[in-house]
Formats: sequence, structure tokens, C-alpha cells
Amino acid sequence: MFVIKSKSLKTELYRKAVHLSSLWMPMLILLCPQNFCIILFFSLLAFNLLAEYSAYRKTAVVGTLFRKMFIKTLRHKEVNANVFVPSGSVYILAAALFVSVCFSAKAAAAAMCIVLIADSNAALVGKLWGKFRFSNGKSVEGTTAFFISAVFVCLFFFPLISPVMIYVTAVLATSAEFFEKKIGIDDNLSIPLVSGFVLNLIV
Repeated sequence: MFVIKSKSLKTELYRKAVHLSSLWMPMLILLCPQNFCIILFFSLLAFNLLAEYSAYRKTAVVGTLFRKMFIKTLRHKEVNANVFVPSGSVYILAAALFVSVCFSAKAAAAAMCIVLIADSNAALVGKLWGKFRFSNGKSVEGTTAFFISAVFVCLFFFPLISPVMIYVTAVLATSAEFFEKKIGIDDNLSIPLVSGFVLNLIV
């Protein structure tokens, strides 16, 4: 039986399990009216920000409950006591809100699936099998996994999409993830925005 011994791997698996649990978002975007999605994502984003800021300020009840429930999913920079740093969930909810407002339902759902599925695959493949590293610490294996996953998501939502559009979408999404630090925008937000923009052109 395979036993996970690495603490960092266990943490990453937990984080990505939470990440993938957000696949209800693209399903909601596809099935529900646009206005409903916008109101829901805006409300959840506002509540999430309030809860995280309460946790940062160590506010009783809300803040304490949030830290107990999600401390394992937060990165070191997100629990830094000196400055408030929003977690990835804030950017995911912001992305869901923005794509719901700006793009068609199909393009928006595909864009969210790319960030949720491809980003999770990249992180796990990189952790488990990543041997060859770029200067920014990301692995060749993880980056390749992201690109391939993005391609399959595009094909799932747009089976008749041209190879050029698939390539452009996957490359831009992969670049947003790969150059996250240089761009200065959290990849949970940049990935769905760039991929959704391109996919919206073909709807």
C-alpha cells in the first residue's frame, strides 16, 4: 500500500483536494442564470474576505473557526502575522465572479475548469515526479501536466475547436501559471481570465 510520508506532499494533496472540490463553480455557471451566479459569487467573495481578515486579526468566533477549518490549506505567506494576504480561495471566487460577468457561460466554465484541474495536476505531478526544475522552482513535468490538462479541458468543452485556438489557450494559461511571480498576479485569477478571454472569442 502506498503511504504518503512527506508532510509537504500531504499538505499539497489536501490543498488540491479542496481546490478540486470547487468544480461545483463551473457546473453552476453552466446550469444557472448569469445574474444568480454573479450575486452568489459576489456574496461568497465578500464573506470569504471577511472571514480571512477576521482570522488575520484573530477576531473571536469567525476568525478562530476559519483558522481551525482551513489552516492546512493556507501557504506560509497567507498566515504571516505581519500583513494580511488573501488565500487562494479569494482569488478563485474573484475569478468565478469576473468570468461570470465577462464571458459566455461555456467559456467561463471552461476557464474555471482549467485553473482547477490543470493547476491541481501540475502541482501533484511536480511534487510526485518532478525531477527537472526551471530557475523559478517549477518542474518540467508539472508544467507539461498543466499544458496537457488545459488541452483536454478545451477539447471537452469545445470538441470542434481548432488546433490553433487550443494551442493558444493552453500556452497562455500555462504561461500565466509559470510566470505567476513575474506577472505579480495570483495564478488562480490570471489563468481563468486569460483562458476565458481566448475561449470567449470562439463562442
